[in-house]
Amino acid sequence: MDRMSVREEAIATAAEWEVVNGRFQAGRERVDEIYARDVFTLRAMRERLPKETFRAVQAVIERGEGLDAHQADVIAAAMKDWALERGATHYTHWFHPLTGLTAEKHDSLIIPDGSGHVLYGLSGKELIQGEPDASSFPSGGLRATFEARGYTAWDVTSPAFIVHGANSSTLCIPTAFVSYNGQALDKKIPLLRSMDAISGQAMRILRIFGSDQGVSRVETTLGTEQEYFLVDRRLYFARPDLVSCERTLFGAAPPKHQQLDDHYFGSIPNRVLAFMAEVEDELYRLGVPVKTRHNEVAPGQYELAPIFENANVACDHQMVVMETLDRVAPRFGFMALVHEKPFAGINGSGKHNNWSMSTDTGVNLLDPTDETHTNLQFLTFLCAVIRAVHLHGDLIRASVASAGNDHRLGANEAPPAIISIFLGDMLTDLIEQIEKGAPERTKEGGLLTLGSRTLPALRRDPGDRNRTSPFAFTGNKFELRAVGSSAAVAWPNTVINTIVAESLDHIATELEKRLGEDRSADKIQSSVHETLRDVIKAHKAIVFNGDNYTPDWHAEAKRRGLPNLRDTSEALPALRSDKSVALFDKYHVLSRSELESRLNIFSEKFSTQCHIEAHSMASIGRTMILPAAMEHQRRLAETVAATQGAGVDAESVRGALEDFAELAARFRDKIAVLEEVCRHGVEDPVEHARHISAAVRPAMDDLRAIGDELERYVADDLWPLPNYRELLTIR
Repeated sequence: MDRMSVREEAIATAAEWEVVNGRFQAGRERVDEIYARDVFTLRAMRERLPKETFRAVQAVIERGEGLDAHQADVIAAAMKDWALERGATHYTHWFHPLTGLTAEKHDSLIIPDGSGHVLYGLSGKELIQGEPDASSFPSGGLRATFEARGYTAWDVTSPAFIVHGANSSTLCIPTAFVSYNGQALDKKIPLLRSMDAISGQAMRILRIFGSDQGVSRVETTLGTEQEYFLVDRRLYFARPDLVSCERTLFGAAPPKHQQLDDHYFGSIPNRVLAFMAEVEDELYRLGVPVKTRHNEVAPGQYELAPIFENANVACDHQMVVMETLDRVAPRFGFMALVHEKPFAGINGSGKHNNWSMSTDTGVNLLDPTDETHTNLQFLTFLCAVIRAVHLHGDLIRASVASAGNDHRLGANEAPPAIISIFLGDMLTDLIEQIEKGAPERTKEGGLLTLGSRTLPALRRDPGDRNRTSPFAFTGNKFELRAVGSSAAVAWPNTVINTIVAESLDHIATELEKRLGEDRSADKIQSSVHETLRDVIKAHKAIVFNGDNYTPDWHAEAKRRGLPNLRDTSEALPALRSDKSVALFDKYHVLSRSELESRLNIFSEKFSTQCHIEAHSMASIGRTMILPAAMEHQRRLAETVAATQGAGVDAESVRGALEDFAELAARFRDKIAVLEEVCRHGVEDPVEHARHISAAVRPAMDDLRAIGDELERYVADDLWPLPNYRELLTIR
């Protein structure tokens, strides 16, 4: 089917969904009636479990106590009955291997009874432990290929849920994934370890301030915004690069794309709104507290955002969000793209990672409250984050490094590769006061009067927001804006938790030394002021409130000694530094071998993705674009011959033919160059990643530049790929 037919069918599909949109809206149930309907929540457990068993579950969640075999059997039986009531026929241990995706192996809930009938069953042993084939998942050298045994372990703190397919329903049990030797092969185990580490050190701070009464644990909380693109499904399958690489490897900019910024916060197209409503309904049923939806800056780009949750549950829910976008989109004739940069020259997609700390009694430890200069506890936690980011900015940068994110970071649409902190006017003023002495005032934002008696005065925040900052304080949390839209957020949050735990440890130790046995209010105040003054003097270089996009900031950051790790091949080696190894080992988050395995896995994934892109690009260029260019060249040659045969001066047409033939020849040569550099590589994963950055990607850029130039000249009916105008137009 040619491109024009594909486009016509895509338009017809859009019209079809306009007609049925009303049906989807009319059939919706109230959110409060469906919320968490398909989740085995604590409320569901309380209703179904004996009291002593339910208390045992609470003890696991709150204090990390274990379950005995009898309790596990009781819970499994109740979970099975609950799942059967919702149509489940299978169960799976749902986990996060180091592929960046989720994994699941479905087992039936049926048990033959020996008389030609079946019973339904799920044992406590099956609930708590599973055994997938570990040899088929990345291990980064932790396991040899023939060493296949691995285990999944039930994560009691993240509730089980039901996923409904077209004709089946599956009970999904969130689990951790370990090797036969107990090494973490997933992203959940290090996250949970890091949450334990930060909780332990944060409790030390609370005890110093006497704020630990009734508090047994400090949780990290997370709200992760998700940006994504929608494209018509038929156009998607007409683009081999989107199918294989999730981004366009060729594509000239259309006359109108995002120059007017008229898509941002614009009216949501009906078909897109119907899709969003369906996604939200599915997420509500799964207990994902999505709150916000809107058009993003680029045409065809959208965003959804949830309310804050416990970081472990939020990381699981973030994976559910991406799976749900992917699963629901085809119902509306769409494909959802969560790649960081599916379209060159068009804003890419990120995943803003809103991170904070909260006691298990509900107190946000990063909420400045009024009269912030008197809130020494908040200032202590704030300074711990400042110190952590300054000491370990390279680790934060490494945690967001990926082949896709390289196309986005530093492109004046996302933060630069230099990690810095934005604090805003009020907090910056406070840390300056602390550096000079005791803080005495809190800068106020005041009121904004709008000049109309019918409009209310608005309370202005004491500091503006800074969308160019990679790590910004935004009211009562820090927002890491550098995470890529396709990323599993467990890894960057593991890094943040661990580095902040180390800084809280440092500050708590300093305070304990200064205080000794004297815990009077005056002694605490003076000790905190002295300790925080030292932290600020040593680490204030990380604070930058200006425009991170300007070249001047790059020069200033270099003067301050802040690393500028421009791409993945430069960023990932931070994982093998002695400093990083010691950090993760000290807080029992990752052993040296577990950390080294991640460096190898992430490097190999980067190189493999880039090689797939390079080979796809060469194939599309040689088998699709080049034949179209040759046909266009043939038409030009026939035009020259016909013009000359008619006795008309053909000089200008001949010039166009010669120019085009030269452009097509250069395109053919660049394909050969790309194919040649792809043949060379090195065995070491880190060095191979460097080769990709130094040789393969520049060859891809050169080929693309000429391919996009050809698109501007080849006749529209000959061009074999749906173009950007078509892909970015949602009907």
